[in-house]
Amino acid sequence: MDFQHSDEALARLEILQAFIDDRVRPAQASVEAERAAAPDKQPATIETLKAEAQSAGLWNLCVRDTRYGPGLSMVDYAPLAEALGTCSLAQEVTNCDAPSSVNGDALTIYASEEQRELWLEPQLAGNIRSAFAMTEPHVPSSDASNISMSAVRDGDDWILNGRKWWISGVLHPNCTFVIAVAATDPDGPRHHRQSQFIVPLDTPGFTIVRNLSKFGYLDHHGHCELEFNNVRVPASALLGEVGGGFGIGQARLGPARVQHCMRTIGLAEQALAMMCQRAEERSTFGQTVASRANVQDWIAEARIDIDAARLLTLRTASVMDTAGDKAAAPEMSIIKVQVMRTATTVVDRAIQVFGAAGVSDDFPLARMFAQLRSLRIADGPDEVHLMAIARREQRRQNKTS
Repeated sequence: MDFQHSDEALARLEILQAFIDDRVRPAQASVEAERAAAPDKQPATIETLKAEAQSAGLWNLCVRDTRYGPGLSMVDYAPLAEALGTCSLAQEVTNCDAPSSVNGDALTIYASEEQRELWLEPQLAGNIRSAFAMTEPHVPSSDASNISMSAVRDGDDWILNGRKWWISGVLHPNCTFVIAVAATDPDGPRHHRQSQFIVPLDTPGFTIVRNLSKFGYLDHHGHCELEFNNVRVPASALLGEVGGGFGIGQARLGPARVQHCMRTIGLAEQALAMMCQRAEERSTFGQTVASRANVQDWIAEARIDIDAARLLTLRTASVMDTAGDKAAAPEMSIIKVQVMRTATTVVDRAIQVFGAAGVSDDFPLARMFAQLRSLRIADGPDEVHLMAIARREQRRQNKTS
């Protein structure tokens, strides 16, 4: 497999890194101040940075469809995603942040012409955003066949009833719709029970119940619990076909997992750099922390594990590029487990090196840990991916025995 990045990708990476360092990071304080002053409004600084990103050719970098984006291969996008992983604001101002970007992948494939015009194209232009409503509070949503929110046909409409939670991005000022997964045939075949619907946020009966915290942290864009109480949407709100919700979800989640892994590797690199710097700056009992054997082991193991995680992720990207997303499903499961474990361990050890400061908000490590630990549950928990990996391995061994 060839993991070399094209000259175009490397040139974009240089421009992106300079943009993040020179424009985005220095603007973070202004963005936070604007959010604090008007929580329900999009900060003007973000809109300025979005315009700059478009002018610099840094817009929709994650979009593989050449009608809507640069059409980078997954291997070429990997180093860009790593850079974006170190700065969440950079993800937004380049229009590459989930869940909107991942919803765009699904809409590109499954949306009707009307849906493209109403929802996809404005989202790709950066004018609106979206969320994805699948997981539910009362069932294990890692098994999508458990989804219990109902969608019942009523003449030319569908009526949706149920609750969702941990729905990211709903509180963003520009979020205008969710893609909701609902059971249209609850007693049908397991993989054909659900359908997906585009639901505008101003639809009667749609309610944002609360914003959920992760380890005490609240995201200003929200991880929300939602209620659908007799939410009526027209037949044109159906995404794809009736009963096609599971397939759309899989097509959407595969690339999402890989992009999460790419960004997470960038986050792990950031934590490792912080750990090394802190270890050099601090001394205990007459020696620098960096000279301690256990800390040296942590640094070395982080380097080994991050490089291994990157190679596994690039292998997955290469399979996606050459054989398609579906063919890369086994690799997707592997990296979803390995990358999140690696990054969580690196951040945890960085916190230990920082001492009490590591669990404070004076440094980003505590928030990083909360984010990474939750990703071991999101997009399929470790256990589901391990089960899939084990089943494939058992089938492979049985064929060779």
